Amino acid sequence: MGSADAPAVGGKAAALGELIHAGIPVPPGFVVLAETFGQVMAVVDPAGALVRAVAGVAAGDVSAITQAASRLRERITALPLPGDVVAQITTAYESLAPPGGAAAPTPVAVRSSATMEDSATASFAGLQDTYLAVRGPAAVLDAVRRCWASMYNDESVAYRRRMALPEDGLAMGVVIQRMIRPRAAGVMFTRSPVTGDRSVVAIEGTWGLGSALVSGEVNPDGFTVSKVTGEITGRRVGAKLRMHSFGPNEPGISSSAMPAGLRGRPCLTDDEARALAAIGRRVEGHYGVPQDIEWALLGARPGDDLALLHGEPADRIRLLQSRPETVWAAHERPPVATPKPRASDHVLTWLEKPL
Repeated sequence: MGSADAPAVGGKAAALGELIHAGIPVPPGFVVLAETFGQVMAVVDPAGALVRAVAGVAAGDVSAITQAASRLRERITALPLPGDVVAQITTAYESLAPPGGAAAPTPVAVRSSATMEDSATASFAGLQDTYLAVRGPAAVLDAVRRCWASMYNDESVAYRRRMALPEDGLAMGVVIQRMIRPRAAGVMFTRSPVTGDRSVVAIEGTWGLGSALVSGEVNPDGFTVSKVTGEITGRRVGAKLRMHSFGPNEPGISSSAMPAGLRGRPCLTDDEARALAAIGRRVEGHYGVPQDIEWALLGARPGDDLALLHGEPADRIRLLQSRPETVWAAHERPPVATPKPRASDHVLTWLEKPL
């Protein structure tokens, strides 16, 4: 699956499929196709009047955006899903249960994947919804509806109006993946986000789930790795005061105080930082442009003795998302080469075989 498949599955799902094609491990999951969003919108707004109202508001008219967008969100979240859609999502969700897993419902991440997002010229990061540690078919179906509705979040509509993007033809896939329990997680950029230097990989991370970093609750650890030599040329240990995690039976994510012994301790070893940078280089090479990547590191629990880990660091890395870096790219000419289309039929439903 490649960029040519974004109209069918959305940008986030297309990027995950591209990673799988490149041999990069991602958590197992499936995609609710953007076509289903279109079917829902045909019922919610059959004449297109509500969407036209959104398209007609001025970018700076916050009140008008709120009014027009809220009407669509309310209708989408209140709409009963067709029986065949319920059955297909439920069956696919139940298939994500790990072999020999506990009787408790499998926790999953439910993530919006809009057809316009994660391009080289526009970034919708954080503007549409993601729900973590969702458990049970009913909760998953509700989260899918809320992801669809988030296409019309006030911030998302305002961004599209500022960018003069059309509302006609917008659609959204929804990615549903089994949650993993990382020892550490975070983001990396295959160029410096500060200077734009393309000879380094910049990594930020924290103990536990990366949502603590994305939400701004922690001052993360930082590593700068040379693409040329693999040497770690910069490091920073952040004051990681909070940790995100999820329990075995409770829905959602909990935020708790970071154990005192972990606050000033790096969440990555040097070998792990170098392994992340190497994977970042592979992903950048596959796409042909610098990337903004979310990662997670499996293995021991936060704070466990790392000597107990087996295998290579690269084998414990999972990527959760990759999208083109847009800040520095906006200052440059578009790349001469663009990603080639990839066959997608084999991942339109399944992202990866279960771990």
